[in-house]
Amino acid sequence: MIVSPIFAGKRFAVLGLARSGLTAVATLVESGAHVMAWDSRDEARQQLCEWTDCGKVELADPVSADIAGCDGVVVSPGIPLNRHPIAEAAARAGVPVIGDIELFAMARQSLPAHRVVGITGTNGKSTTTSLVHHLLEVAGVPARVGGNIGVPVLGPQPLPEGGVYVLELSSYQIDITRSLDCDVAALLNITPDHLDRYAGFEAYAASKARLFEMQGRERHAVFGMGDKETRTIAHIEAARRAPGLVRLVDGTDLADIQKEWPSLQGPHNLQNAAVAIAIVEALGVKKAQWRKGLRTFSGLPHRMERVAVANGVTYINDSKATNPASTAPAIAAFPPDPERRIHWIVGGLPKGDNLDECAPYFGNIAAAYTIGDAGPLFAEILAPYTQVHRSEMMAEAIREAMAAARPGDVVMLSPACASFDQFRDYEARGDVFRQIVEALLADDAQRDQG
Repeated sequence: MIVSPIFAGKRFAVLGLARSGLTAVATLVESGAHVMAWDSRDEARQQLCEWTDCGKVELADPVSADIAGCDGVVVSPGIPLNRHPIAEAAARAGVPVIGDIELFAMARQSLPAHRVVGITGTNGKSTTTSLVHHLLEVAGVPARVGGNIGVPVLGPQPLPEGGVYVLELSSYQIDITRSLDCDVAALLNITPDHLDRYAGFEAYAASKARLFEMQGRERHAVFGMGDKETRTIAHIEAARRAPGLVRLVDGTDLADIQKEWPSLQGPHNLQNAAVAIAIVEALGVKKAQWRKGLRTFSGLPHRMERVAVANGVTYINDSKATNPASTAPAIAAFPPDPERRIHWIVGGLPKGDNLDECAPYFGNIAAAYTIGDAGPLFAEILAPYTQVHRSEMMAEAIREAMAAARPGDVVMLSPACASFDQFRDYEARGDVFRQIVEALLADDAQRDQG
């Protein structure tokens, strides 16, 4: 893990002992800090000894314990600071609330010479982060992903000199980061999401903008062009930096070569690729290198992931699409050819009461199979536009879609909803989709042989 003498002798409290919290505790303890740690879950507290010397950790809840004099309260990004009592407790004690990304920012001065890329946006962050990492590796640059993509940034050993840390950053993580001066920062887009954590859409957009406010004026910034809020932040940043340091991209100049990228189809991936290219070019990667990398990028699990092709039908797991804005590009990527060809499995725990962002692409849907809490609402919305099956459960939806699909069609799970009504998280939902598809296809193959 990353350790740093900057933490030696300092006091920190850590609230939330999932992977990033446990890693933060381990980093601080190994760096010589005094650490208080807590999680409301017994099993999380019990895991502590597997990660570090738990004899050096005080187990106490910083909400009720004395945290006066601490150098920071490190909280999980999943803790809603607008509702959780830790925010008031920390303010009362005069202690800053920070996250593990801020610990990384503090530790940077003791790491081998390196650069940092920060990528945020409502949709496309994980794909773009993974693509930047891949393009750097193809170019021979040591690189590592971290942050919201699921890998704690403090976990692995530091990169060697010349390495690049590629961080996916959610608004929650940016909120609890104070000093991350990215060498290159990127904002893909801003659409309404997570508004239960903010006073409104403007406050959510302002959270994204803070990533750029933390940058020095000599740093590079890259922006998508698809929405007014992103363009506004780009113009603000361009006004305070030298010409050429801020780039706005939409990928239209790359459309002719997109066919070379099998895992980056659809208009959304055209912009993701354009942003990734602008980032790596700012880091010195040449066109021949990034063009080779785009052709060999394999994509992400649960994001437009091709899990099978059988009898001419392609099965796609897009479980990571947890809101309509994220699903819209997925259904846009498969227009009629010449007939409608998408069998769309949609639903879960809704984040709103409409599918407005998806509506422009309803003409691509051969049939919809609604599941979960949102099923009845989505069935009513979609009924005027396409055939609807009220499937309720994932397995039934897949069976019905598989029976209806013809060669050239696409059976796609792109739920436009959170997973928490039926599944632990979007990854579990995607894994179930993959397992059911593989099992049903295996059954079909056995019947054919019989």
